[in-house]
Amino acid sequence: MAAVSVHQFAQCITCHAWSPDHSMIAFCPNNNEVHIYKLLEGKWEKIHVLQKHDQIVSGVDWGTESNRIVTVSHDRNSYVWSQEATEWVPTLVILRLNRAALCVQWSPTENKFAVGSGAKTVCVCYYEQENNWWVSKVIRKRHDSSVTSVAWHPDNILLATTSTDGKCRVFSTFIKGVDVKNSARASSESKFGEQIMQLDLSYSWAFGMKWSPSGNMLAYVGHNSMIYFVDDVGPSPSAQSVAFRDLPLRDVLFISERMVIGVGFDCNPMVFTADRRGLWSFLRFLDERITSSSAKSGSQISGKFGKFYGQSKYGSNDTVETSRTHGRAHENCITNIVPLKKPGDTAVTQFSTSGLDGKVVIWELQSQDDLSEYL
Repeated sequence: MAAVSVHQFAQCITCHAWSPDHSMIAFCPNNNEVHIYKLLEGKWEKIHVLQKHDQIVSGVDWGTESNRIVTVSHDRNSYVWSQEATEWVPTLVILRLNRAALCVQWSPTENKFAVGSGAKTVCVCYYEQENNWWVSKVIRKRHDSSVTSVAWHPDNILLATTSTDGKCRVFSTFIKGVDVKNSARASSESKFGEQIMQLDLSYSWAFGMKWSPSGNMLAYVGHNSMIYFVDDVGPSPSAQSVAFRDLPLRDVLFISERMVIGVGFDCNPMVFTADRRGLWSFLRFLDERITSSSAKSGSQISGKFGKFYGQSKYGSNDTVETSRTHGRAHENCITNIVPLKKPGDTAVTQFSTSGLDGKVVIWELQSQDDLSEYL
């Protein structure tokens, strides 16, 4: 099995994030608090409870370089938490929202973070040294509905968003005095809030999205059981869409340039891979257990027919056991997927998922022989 460990932290988990060394985990147990657990002598123990929000915490991100935690909530507020001695001290962020804050993510260099909201806006927040507070610049008048997800490009300037209006957009977030211009990047020449690209591929709500490690590709998912891969991000992008007959996805993660993991209502991570020509397709559920080499070849053949018809494969081969019916790790919708990559690692081989069942599951890919060529 690809699932290394399963941890039942609460009855329901809204979102989660890891400390830089992965020794601590922060998550929201579907209320207005953020709980921080630490692994002590082989057991997870609660060491902190962050209490400042008035309503459900909808997003949390833990900076790998700064060791700061940023949280957002339906109460329209955001806090940046800094560790001082043994306590976490909150700093209020001026968001100026009149609707709930729905998602948050630190930029790659952690000098900014982006907040998506139900107010059809995105707040890009940065620290003002002179006034000793976090302020925001708002991207307005582009989204027609709630912003469900934000994703930073590796260049620290481009920001992608998805929305319940079904569209995926890419904006420039260059802020004078915060970012440094680079003549090699056209995005650094664009003004703040300028829309670089808009994709109208989905006719339903659009949810999670991520950039590839190189930043050359973007993947996002829709509520219509489709995943979209966008290459050549810019004025004339090229896109592929992959349909599957399973339940919709909520979030995605690029493992490499040729492999993406999608998680959602099926409670089982789905593996999508690209062939040598760059064509993407559904490969299999991650929790499948193949019992013999003949079963492996059989499942690959049935999988090819399934993909030919735009469908995923089920247990048509009797020797293939899937966690869909045999003790799956998650028992409810998976809402969040986070890479477990330490500084210096060249590839993502581990990641964690959390869901409405209150579990956090750690997955390992190196043990999956049929996925090694895509890592």
